[in-house]
Amino acid sequence: MSDEVMAYKEKLATRTNNKPLWERKCLTVEEAAVYSGIGIKKLRSLLKMKKCPFALSMGTQVFVVREKLDEYISKHKRI
Repeated sequence: MSDEVMAYKEKLATRTNNKPLWERKCLTVEEAAVYSGIGIKKLRSLLKMKKCPFALSMGTQVFVVREKLDEYISKHKRI
């Protein structure tokens, strides 16, 4: 990759990392665990469910859509 592309990619990553978790649209599994208080293993099992409402797959990576996770948590008394 060219130097310009690498610099732009680093700029985007820095800007995203500076936002607090509650302002981000998508979270990694680890960030979602910290944000929600749900364990990483439990989150991974929920993300593997068929038609998981808060899972977002991008290639081999799976992200958590924060707003949809909040809705899911509010609808379920026990996770």
